[in-house]
Amino acid sequence: MSVKDFLGKLTDAFTKSEKSNIGKLFIIVDQQISALTTALEKTEAWRDIDNAQGKVLNNLGENVGQNRGRATDEVYRVLIRGKVARNASDGTTNKIIHAIAKSLDCNYKDIQIINANDSNSSDEHEPAAIIIKKIPLSALNAVGLSTNQFLQLVNSLKSGGVRVAYINLEGSFSFAKGATEEISADGFSELDQILGGTLGGLFTPSDDFKLPI
Repeated sequence: MSVKDFLGKLTDAFTKSEKSNIGKLFIIVDQQISALTTALEKTEAWRDIDNAQGKVLNNLGENVGQNRGRATDEVYRVLIRGKVARNASDGTTNKIIHAIAKSLDCNYKDIQIINANDSNSSDEHEPAAIIIKKIPLSALNAVGLSTNQFLQLVNSLKSGGVRVAYINLEGSFSFAKGATEEISADGFSELDQILGGTLGGLFTPSDDFKLPI
């Protein structure tokens, strides 16, 4: 309710002007109500892990038993989601994929994990091992998660005794098979940059610290 609405509810015995004493009082009341409303809206918004920051995010992490350590807000959100997903994971490949997708807040279709013995290359065959063939590099770079830290996350989600053989960090870019021009989601981008493959590479901080997992 605005100051004019407050003044409009007064009887004609009062001067209905913002410059009057009662009008100035209503301005003060309106400012306090606006500040309180803003604080309540912010409190409600910060209940969402995607919006919470600082101490509020720490409280959300404590609720699920996940310490922050030295993690930034972005990485801490990944750890909190990972903690929740880890509690529901049974260590199977599909559950690991869904847990990683939930942790990184990405589509599970962007992740591909296979058993090492199912690899097309016999050189990669290994019992009790998995290979991460595809991960959303953009999601990792967006939060500043390094290769070692991502490996930590995966190790916390897999079954005991299962080894991560390797992680493929290559991008999706590829050349055409022949001289004929192709239009492909994995080739060169057009001017609008809607289509086009991505290059590999991952963010690696100078201080690649261990996550509290």
